[in-house]
Amino acid sequence: MFSCSLCPRQCAATRGTDHGDGFCGLPETAYLAHAALHTGEEPCLGTAGAIFFAGCTLRCAYCQNHTISRKAAGNPVTAQRLSDVFRDLCDQGANVIDLVSPTPYLPIIRKALLLYRPPVPVVYNTSGYERTEILRSLEGLIDVYLPDLKYVTSALATDLSGAADYPQYALPAIREMVRQTGTMTIGDNGIAIRGTLVRHLVLPGHTKESLAVLDALAKIPDIWVSLMSQYTPVVPVDGHPELSRRVTKREYEKVTDHLFALGMTNGYLQDRASATTAYIPAFDGTGVPFRSVYTTQL
Repeated sequence: MFSCSLCPRQCAATRGTDHGDGFCGLPETAYLAHAALHTGEEPCLGTAGAIFFAGCTLRCAYCQNHTISRKAAGNPVTAQRLSDVFRDLCDQGANVIDLVSPTPYLPIIRKALLLYRPPVPVVYNTSGYERTEILRSLEGLIDVYLPDLKYVTSALATDLSGAADYPQYALPAIREMVRQTGTMTIGDNGIAIRGTLVRHLVLPGHTKESLAVLDALAKIPDIWVSLMSQYTPVVPVDGHPELSRRVTKREYEKVTDHLFALGMTNGYLQDRASATTAYIPAFDGTGVPFRSVYTTQL
């Protein structure tokens, strides 16, 4: 049991082995909703050993993983068992170990990485809503950071994710990630060895925000960007009728044009055909076949 201040909310919640009274409602024990080989991520991640943790520190109204993001879903694991999952995925041929939404369980993840250091890069796949002080405790354990930068406007961050201070924390967090890893390094096999790759999901009706996000990222030297068009409406979003549809070709091209105008030439563009629920895993503890949804490297 411990008092939690892992995420920017710093709610000092009591988290026991099977309960938690903080914003995320998660216990101390880590819960895995899905762990399997995936080949649907950015090309530099190859065949990723993707580990989806249950729960989240945000409340995105349009969340595509909503079935696991708001509760302790899946199977509880100890640090030892989690290290065994790392080993199992490596034995299956994973090019990287991809930790998806890891923030609420960092103490257990850190212990697992100290028990077994995978022979492949470890990827920290996060919403971007992080405390730099906590990220510093991971220095030397994470090879590739894969954060989102969802918004740079507090009002929209409040409205869509329930976190007015998201920009206040996400941008410094990304700078800390870059400080730890340096610019992206890709091996001869095309797999990322080290670096930070920032994802941004273009939302329908919100291209103005996407342009502002790119403006902010352009100020970070040598940053790599993955510009995503995969938004798929899976839950009704009250008060936001624009989020009931996919991103249009015109909207996505407007954002990509701005990306190039800023001289940002490192990263990936996404095939708009990826905007389908076929790419959302079945969070039942089993693997599903994935194929790449990225067709263009910048």
